[in-house]
Amino acid sequence: MMCANTRNKSHGFTLLELLVVMVIIGLLAGLVGPRYFKQVGKSQSKVAAAQIDALDKSLVQFRLDVDRFPTTEEGLAALNVAPPDAPNWDGPYLKKEVPNDPWGRPYIYAEPGEHGDFDLSTLGKDARPGGTAENADITNW
Repeated sequence: MMCANTRNKSHGFTLLELLVVMVIIGLLAGLVGPRYFKQVGKSQSKVAAAQIDALDKSLVQFRLDVDRFPTTEEGLAALNVAPPDAPNWDGPYLKKEVPNDPWGRPYIYAEPGEHGDFDLSTLGKDARPGGTAENADITNW
């Protein structure tokens, strides 16, 4: 039984309540967003370092079979396709195609290298030598 003095109340949110919630969400996005994107940059650098390590190991396996590293001209493609003068080639040495770096550019390979038997590197996000954080060069030396 309903009382005669009971008013029918609307169960909704006021404009002020909605604005407060939107401000809180905006503040959280402002604090969390930059940290999230910083982590993405670190992740790409870690992926590049892991890929360089895997390519380095594949190049060493190539050398064990062929008695030399691929020339600069043959490049990293020699890990998947036998060079014409490599009768002991026992590849492919990679399960898939040679990957690009996380920023979509080919890895830089040189044989002989300035820092060892071969140099393998990427210039980082900015595609320029040097840099810090996610713009830093990632190398095998």
